[in-house]
Formats: sequence, C-alpha cells, structure tokens
Amino acid sequence: MNDVTERNGTSSRLLTLLSLLQVRRDWPGATLAERLDVTPRTVRRDVDRLRGLGYPVRALKGPGGGYRLEAGTALPPLLFDDEQAVALAIALQLAATSGAGIGEAAARALGTVRQVLPTRLRHRVDTVHLTPLPASAVPDVDPAVLTALAAAVRAREVLRFGYAGDDRRAEPHHLITRRGRWYLLGFDLDRGDWRAYRADRLTPRTPTGPRFAPREVPGGDPAAFVDRRFRGSTDPTGAWPCTGTVELAAPASRVTPFAHDGTVEALGPERCRLTLGAWSWVGLAAAVARHDADVLAVSPPALAEAFRSLSERLAAAALAAPAAVR
Repeated sequence: MNDVTERNGTSSRLLTLLSLLQVRRDWPGATLAERLDVTPRTVRRDVDRLRGLGYPVRALKGPGGGYRLEAGTALPPLLFDDEQAVALAIALQLAATSGAGIGEAAARALGTVRQVLPTRLRHRVDTVHLTPLPASAVPDVDPAVLTALAAAVRAREVLRFGYAGDDRRAEPHHLITRRGRWYLLGFDLDRGDWRAYRADRLTPRTPTGPRFAPREVPGGDPAAFVDRRFRGSTDPTGAWPCTGTVELAAPASRVTPFAHDGTVEALGPERCRLTLGAWSWVGLAAAVARHDADVLAVSPPALAEAFRSLSERLAAAALAAPAAVR
C-alpha cells in the first residue's frame, strides 16, 4: 500500500469514527474496532488523531474501556450526513424570520455551510430556496434576552425582570413562539396566576432568584394554554368563548378559504352553513360579515343580538363620516 492510499484510508476511517461518536454517547472500544474493522490499538491511535484536531474524546474506564465525545471549549469541525446538511441549510433560511434577532448571523452561517458542501448537496440546497414572509410589525428579540430567559427556565430559578414599566417576579417555565413573536410562559408570583410575557418587552434583572419546583401548566400543554389565552378562552379544550352558526347566500367553495378554524357545510350551489367561534359575540358577527354575503339564518339568539348591535354602530359611523370630496 502506498502512502497516498494509506492516508486516504486513515482519513476515511477518522470521518467514520467521528460520525459514530456523534451518534451515540458512549462506545465500547471493542465495538468501535469491530465497526471500523481495525484493531483496538488502531482505534486508540485514531482517537488521538481526533484529539489533535480539537475533538474532546474522553476515554472511559471499565471492562474493555470505551470512548465518549464531549463538549469542548472551542468549536471543532462538525460532520453531517447528507440529510442533516440539507436540513441545517433550510433551518438557517427560516431563522431570519424567527424573531430571535439572528437574521444576519444565520445568513453568514448559511454561507459558511454552503461553501463547504459538496456539489451534489449544494445543488439540493440551492434548489430549496425559501422566501418566508415575515410577520408584519413584529420586533426582533435581543438574542441575549432569549439566552437569559432560556437559562432561567433550564435552571428553574425565579426570574426578576422589568415589564411594561413594572418590576415583576415569575417562575419561568417555557419559551414559546407564536406568529413570529417570542413569549415567556411563567407563573407570576405577585399575581398568583399564569402569564405569557412578550420577550421583546421584557428586561431580565440579575441576579436571578431562588430555585423553584416546577408547576404543571393547566391542561398540560404549554402551547395550547397560551393559544387559549389569546382566544380569551378558559375552556380546557380551547374552545372559543362564543360559537355560532349562520347560513350564508354563498357557495361553500367561496367561504371555505376564509373560514380559518370554522367549519363549512354546503347546502346547495349558492348556500352554505358556517359554524365559527370568536372571543365575543360582536367579534363573531363582524367575522361573519366579512364574507360579504346575505345572512339567511342565525343561531343562537346572542349572535342575532350582536348583529343588531353591530348594524347600529355601523349605521351611526356611516352618518358621522364626512361627505366624500369630489
């Protein structure tokens, strides 16, 4: 075997060894030797080579010994398979609209990843070019704030922070994203209730408070709980506070695309039944009115009363509006 062939074989084996160490926490030395089809002595030498490249591979004691790839103080070269590389590139494109204030860093990271990709993968990444629509008027959150909040959540330490001009104390439980905004879900110690705080309006204080025992979020699902709060619902199922049914003089095909989480049932070529929810009866009436179709039937009576109230307000607004300038 010539020197070039031997070097190529060693390099290929090192990449395989690194890939194995990244997949599983602990590897017995004998198992690695068997997977690589080499002797345990060669495995030890290859581990030393990885250490020389900056990978913190720890030798484990015990019967037969073993190895573990640990976190280090510096970032050594990483190894990804084809699917991981493509997934990383797509995730970096989406990061620009995450609201986490890392758009520029994500773009630079994507450029770095793309530069080292082999031609076949670079072509796949360039094919999947995303143009995500950012949420309108949603401010970015300082990455340092997100890091501080995440650290408090992980450490289970009471968080002191400024919010809307007040000083707050809360047990931080979860970081949640919703429509481009970041929220901290926590139990407010001064108000004795759960709150969802906007992260872009929050200023963490140091030091943090004492550790706390985690509480169970009502309903058990943090994302569903926050969604219910935004709906104004106290129902554990997340149902809207107000739900009604109307029949519209419009085909189901025209109403369905704008029904959101409502249900549409066709009653004929130019008639359909729409069941919809909202945070208030007047809000529900307004949601029905946007379909720009005659309302043929209404249920329950509370929704009919909301239509009357809304019509009076709109009629008054029309009378109060100045005449159009010609």
